[in-house]
Amino acid sequence: MTTVEQLADVFVEVADSLVADFDLIEFLHTVAGHAAELSGGTAVGLVLADEQARLHYMGASDETARLLELIQIQNSEGPCLDCYRSGQYVVNADLAAAGGLWPSFAPQAVARGYLTVHAFPMRLRERVIGAINVFGREPAVLADQEIKIIQALADVATIALIQEQAIARAEVLNEQLQAALNSRVIIEQAKGAIAGTLAISMDDAFELLRSQARRARVPLTEFARDLVTFPERIAGLRDSR
Repeated sequence: MTTVEQLADVFVEVADSLVADFDLIEFLHTVAGHAAELSGGTAVGLVLADEQARLHYMGASDETARLLELIQIQNSEGPCLDCYRSGQYVVNADLAAAGGLWPSFAPQAVARGYLTVHAFPMRLRERVIGAINVFGREPAVLADQEIKIIQALADVATIALIQEQAIARAEVLNEQLQAALNSRVIIEQAKGAIAGTLAISMDDAFELLRSQARRARVPLTEFARDLVTFPERIAGLRDSR
């Protein structure tokens, strides 16, 4: 059961992320992580739409969630797409019984050990800019209160993203999204390089990348770009793990 104190901590941290050197990728990963905590899900992924209404993977609580989001986008089907298109949440979906609804996505999610999925729109009034997916390995059902909490987190994150860039001007949000997509490429390159050099998992590589960027007090994207530019520095991360 989520306590009032836990909720307060989550929303305070989300608000604290909105500082002068706002890092969109870091913010989205923080939101995904909190969605996993509040829902009891084991994996959470987050997608945002560009100006052509095409969804892009932007953040996740772990590597599996990233793969599940990419599967949905590549096959143009799944709860996150349904959620984004309708602007309504999709909750308590039984993946084992969803083969008819999502013939490509559902079997692949089940094969990876997931039994349930929930999707929440990132929306402000009639405008939907993305979706948050919560994946579970148990046949658990979200209660109405839990649904309201996760949707509230998605709504707050949406407001934060829009407000961050000059009173919700769509063109500015699209510019920020394009910059974030470019940042995502750099981060994925750095993550893969770290995993290969240090012989660790992609999840561990990303956590190491985040922790070292924080320790150095350098924005995540800037730290990742430095490692991609100077790959010989990756070996030095081994001693600081």
